Amino acid sequence: MEAPNAKERQACWDARDGYWRCLDSNDDNVSKCQELRQRFESSCPQQWLKHFDKKRDFLKFKEKLHAGEYQPPDGSKAN
Repeated sequence: MEAPNAKERQACWDARDGYWRCLDSNDDNVSKCQELRQRFESSCPQQWLKHFDKKRDFLKFKEKLHAGEYQPPDGSKAN
């Protein structure tokens, strides 16, 4: 697979940003952002989608951690 050119990269980033804005304004309700998700998926290489999805999850986790809102899953043990 050929690497995306500058125009294709920008289209991917714009689609990602639009999708993330939609999620932010809809409390991460994916069903309200399906159209933007489809645009995101059609604008970005598959490997980039995986990366951006993981990055968003990490950024949300980090946000909760810094705000003191993170709750570890049940069954976790503190050493």
